[in-house]
Amino acid sequence: MDLHEHQSKALFVKHGIPAPMGEVAHTPEEAEAIAAKINGKVVVKAQVLTGGRGKAGGVKVASSPAEAKEKADSIIGMPIKHLTVHKVLVDPASTIVKEIYLGITNDRKVGKPVMIASSEGGMDIEQVAKENPDAVIREHIDPVYGLQGYQITSVANAMNLPKEHWKAFGQIARGLYACYAANDATLAEINPLIINGDNQLVALDGKMSIDDNALFRHPELAAMRDLTVEAEAEAIAREADISYVKLDGQIGCMVNGAGLAMTTMDMTQLYGADKGIGPANFLDIGGGAKADKVAKALNIILSDPNVKSVLINIFGGITRCDEVARGMIEAYNEVKPVVPIVIRLQGTNAKEGREIIQSANIPTLIAAATLTEAAQKAVAAAEGAL
Repeated sequence: MDLHEHQSKALFVKHGIPAPMGEVAHTPEEAEAIAAKINGKVVVKAQVLTGGRGKAGGVKVASSPAEAKEKADSIIGMPIKHLTVHKVLVDPASTIVKEIYLGITNDRKVGKPVMIASSEGGMDIEQVAKENPDAVIREHIDPVYGLQGYQITSVANAMNLPKEHWKAFGQIARGLYACYAANDATLAEINPLIINGDNQLVALDGKMSIDDNALFRHPELAAMRDLTVEAEAEAIAREADISYVKLDGQIGCMVNGAGLAMTTMDMTQLYGADKGIGPANFLDIGGGAKADKVAKALNIILSDPNVKSVLINIFGGITRCDEVARGMIEAYNEVKPVVPIVIRLQGTNAKEGREIIQSANIPTLIAAATLTEAAQKAVAAAEGAL
C-alpha cells in the first residue's frame, strides 16, 4: 500500500525527521486559506500516487493566497499518468541549495534492508543508477543490529556531504530506518533531502510503501489507503479476503493458491496467445472455498466486461472437491452467469466433485479432468464468444 507525500512526511516527523508540514486542500478555496495561514511563499503539490508530478505540471509555486488558489484550481482535476488529482498539499516554500536522495527498501536477493543514497537527488534513483551508477551508494542493514553509526558515516563520506551536516544526516538516517521498521514498510524514501537556504537538512518530499501483509498490525495505516486509485473490483476483493489483480485478457481465472494461479494463467496464455486470448485476472480464492466466497469471486471476475469465459481450477487438499462443487452450484444459482465456466477439480474427492458438476445439467458449466483440458476448453469458449 502506497502512502501520499503528506502522509509519509507526517510519519517522518514522528521519527524526528525535519520536514515542511503544510496542509491538504481538496478545493482551490481551501488552498487559498492554507496559504493565508502560512503567510508566505508556498508550493502547491498534487497528491497522486505516482512520480513525475513536477514534469506533468502538478507542482507549482505561489507567492500569495490568491495565486495559491489559482494554482490549486489548475492542478485539482488534472490527469497525471492516468490518475486524477483530487487534492493538493500546500507547503511552505523552501530555498534549495543542494538536493540529496535517501531511501531504504528491501533487498530480496540479500535478504536485508538496504539504505540507498545519492548526491544527485530530485530525480528517480533508477535514472541516476542508469546514467551515473557510481553516484548511487548502497549500505545493507542487519535487521538484528539495525543501522550502525559507521554505516551512516560511510554513506555521508561517499556522497561528499560536508562534515558540518554529518550529525544532522545521521539523525535523519536513523529516523528514516526507525520509521521504515516501525511501520513494516517496503520503501521509505526522501527525494529530495535538501540543504536549504538556512543551511539545514530538510526532507522536502517523502514516499512510503507499506507491506500489505502487515497491515493487520497497523489499522491506523490501513485507514490511510487511497481508494480512489484502486479499481472497484480490487477493493471489493480485498474486503472479501480475495487476492485479485485485473489483467487484459478474456479468461477469468479463479484458483486456490498463488502458485496454482500463476500456472493456470500460464496455461491459458500458452493455448490462447496465438488467438489473442489470455488471462483476464489473477485471483487466489485461498483455502476453504465455500459458496459465499466462490460467489463473491465469481461476481468480481464477471464485473470485467472483457471476460468471455471463466476457468475455475481448484486443488482439493483440506477443502474437499465435492464441497467446492456444491459451493459452485450454489454460487452459479446466485450469480447466474451467462459466460461459459470451465471447472477443473483435482485432489480429495475430485471424482465426486466432477460428477456433481456434470449431474447439475447446466449447459454453461463444463467439467475438465486436467489443467491442459481445462485451459483448452476455456480458450475455445472465449474464442467462440469473440
